[in-house]
Amino acid sequence: MTDTFLAIINPAAGGGRCQQLVGPALERLRAAGIALETVETSVAGDATRIARDAYARGYRKFLGVGGDGTSYEIVNGLFPDALAAASQDDIPSLGFLPLGTGNSFLRDFGDQGVEHAMQALLARRLQACDVLRLTHKEGTLYFINLLSVGFAADVNILRQRRFKDSGPLGYWLAIFLGLARLKRRPFPVRVEGQSEFDRRSCLFLSFNNSKFTGGTMMIAPTADTSDGLIDFVRWGPIGRAGLVWNLGGLYDGTHVRHPQAESAKTGRIEFDLDAPIDVMVDGEALTLHCQIIEVLPSALKVVV
Repeated sequence: MTDTFLAIINPAAGGGRCQQLVGPALERLRAAGIALETVETSVAGDATRIARDAYARGYRKFLGVGGDGTSYEIVNGLFPDALAAASQDDIPSLGFLPLGTGNSFLRDFGDQGVEHAMQALLARRLQACDVLRLTHKEGTLYFINLLSVGFAADVNILRQRRFKDSGPLGYWLAIFLGLARLKRRPFPVRVEGQSEFDRRSCLFLSFNNSKFTGGTMMIAPTADTSDGLIDFVRWGPIGRAGLVWNLGGLYDGTHVRHPQAESAKTGRIEFDLDAPIDVMVDGEALTLHCQIIEVLPSALKVVV
């Protein structure tokens, strides 16, 4: 087992910004005595393959260099193999150099971005982190930030397809285009302990491990990445005018106090869907036939 960090770099992250900034950042870490090896990705899925192969070869320390998508791919390379960890030393550690467009997960721990991430690495600040597992009809995936359906997923798909290279402005453009196309529909789900599926129409459902999405949207203000629970947030079929009026609440977390908002903490969510749906998972836009979300307590260590 090696004590070296494997830095998995997405040079295209942040519209190429990552490639310009990564060299000095890595040199600063090396100068502080952190052992690093580096590998770059070139296509989607590379980080998953690289992380899976490296974990099998004995690497336990990983550094995601890019945005949320890079970290998401790394997590899906580490799991499910990391679930067989025989000791604390076998549980993988994931650090971050947030040089991409979206870095929502780190926002739970500080708003200083790259500097906060660097200080965490230099201070070797490790914290246990839950991992959420989604079982869908085609397989399984893992995430550490959140999975959303409805309005949040619609906005993310618009951002990915229309405004991918627009930075933070892209989120706002996607939000306002999403408002113009606003849909409210049912996504039948059952929270652990309930007898019936909730089939009411809603604006969005969000299943959260951490608080933020879209960089600064505080979708789940009470989420805790190490409490062993999923934070489930539901916003009912609010209209276009009501959403515009309450849009600021999505950024400071006060939207959960809206009369049509509901939230719960749970260890398991079941779906009863007739067909695949669009989802946003850790910033990625996917179409999946979701079945179950469950929490894997303290399955990962994060450097934050």
